Amino acid sequence: MRRFLRFLAMLVAAIALATALGTLVPRPLWRAAAAAPAGTRHILVLNNPIHTDIAIPVDDHVRQRFRFLVDAGIPADALEVRYIVFGWGGRAFYLETPTWSELKAVPVLKALTLDASVMHVDIAGAIVEPHPDVAGFDIGEERFSALLDFIAASFQQGPSGPIVIENAAYSRLDRFYEANGHFNALVGCNTWTASALRTAGLRTGWWNPLPASLGLSMRLYN
Repeated sequence: MRRFLRFLAMLVAAIALATALGTLVPRPLWRAAAAAPAGTRHILVLNNPIHTDIAIPVDDHVRQRFRFLVDAGIPADALEVRYIVFGWGGRAFYLETPTWSELKAVPVLKALTLDASVMHVDIAGAIVEPHPDVAGFDIGEERFSALLDFIAASFQQGPSGPIVIENAAYSRLDRFYEANGHFNALVGCNTWTASALRTAGLRTGWWNPLPASLGLSMRLYN
């Protein structure tokens, strides 16, 4: 028992150290020199205690790029829509845990080990800033285009485009899609968000498994 407790303490210490280093060591290590962008786009990172999403400001180009959303019933072309909100995550946890009261053992186990992944897409009107659960960043048009490419590439493609998951949604305004990649405790929703933000030219921590660590690293290095 004493040996097990010692191992458990070492494991907790190792995880804490990895999380601290993953937050405090920036990625990329050095800020790339860049010319001032001709125009900027304001993107948002939305967070809750365990998950982050990216909110993309809507214009005609964005609507056209993600026109498949309307075909699936998401009214992304409605005039009152200001943002399309994208998130990547584990299939079992995402689909089977719409609220904390519905938490089950199997989705948690899959999230901690290995699971297939899905994309969750929602829409939003005006989002208030500043807000504790919202972080805004200005990026240039070229980086914005790269971010759209990253998000689009996260959708698994079928013969007719991204594969919508039937009868899976939290409301009438959102949908789930099959995604590329596998989800686990080390490579999860927040590391996907961090990768997307780096594609957008922002710096994150080296490894950010939690919204708190990602948020801190973004405040430190951007």
